[in-house]
Amino acid sequence: MKKVAVVVQDQPEPFGLGALCEVWAEPYHPEDDNPVFDFVVVTPTPGRLKGRAGFDLVVEHGLEEAADADLVCLAPKFDHRSGWSPEVSELLRATHERGAMLFAHCSATFMLGEAGLLDGRRCTTHWRYATELAERFPEAIVDRDVLYVQDGSIVTGAGSAAVLDAALHVVRQQFGAKVAATTARRMVVPPHRDGGQAQFIARAVPVCESEALAPLLAWIGANLAEELDVETLARQVHMSGRTFARRFKEETGTTPYSWILGERVRAAQELLEQTDHSIDWVAGEVGFGNAATLRHHFGRSRGVSPQEYRRTFRTPA
Repeated sequence: MKKVAVVVQDQPEPFGLGALCEVWAEPYHPEDDNPVFDFVVVTPTPGRLKGRAGFDLVVEHGLEEAADADLVCLAPKFDHRSGWSPEVSELLRATHERGAMLFAHCSATFMLGEAGLLDGRRCTTHWRYATELAERFPEAIVDRDVLYVQDGSIVTGAGSAAVLDAALHVVRQQFGAKVAATTARRMVVPPHRDGGQAQFIARAVPVCESEALAPLLAWIGANLAEELDVETLARQVHMSGRTFARRFKEETGTTPYSWILGERVRAAQELLEQTDHSIDWVAGEVGFGNAATLRHHFGRSRGVSPQEYRRTFRTPA
């Protein structure tokens, strides 16, 4: 992935556009060696776009500049019920047909529907628009309870800050966990919030802000190779097993087992990228015990085997 284009139309939503620029438009990263992209903002009729947030936007490039983009992103707009450009629909269909990626979040998902690209496809949008999206495009499979969804080469995200989660998912998929983590660090956001499915990203695991559990979660991350059953964890925070399990679910939205499983898979990703050690060694380091168990959970979570992941994302020494 080298070229990224963002499509805007009248009344662009500032945060949605700004978040895309934050991920893809940074011209230089002095703190890391992450990739720098050929980034362009395009619109059907170049010139001044009227805004509704106290300022207008001047866009110099037309849609033709997105014709060879590896990733075409759709910025949401304030009024998603009008002003759709047929030229944008043509661009989206052509982008999809040539195999490039499409990315839309919040109300911009409606643009994909207008282009006929949501039929039979899983997708999401901001919770306030989910019912309307399902009614307008009845062939679409709308999931209103997730942060983002990938179905084939099309990624859709929920509203507001979920654009960052969805964009980091794309970065992770294309460039690996290390690049995604350093991108997240630069933006000062959580590096990974997903449900661990390969094509369809299920309900996200939220970041835990509980003062009571935060030290425990840090301890878990430092002790993934240990036996981490509920009773062991409960003793760390001086609770009974039953009370701990209930509190953990209330604070994190998931079970201790699911949380630890996700942490082990993420730790395995980093070791596969950064070391040449055997799969058995990686499995032991992150608490899976043996290569077979690692392959099972890694394959279910990431959709590829550990060996395939390493071949794709191994960082040169």
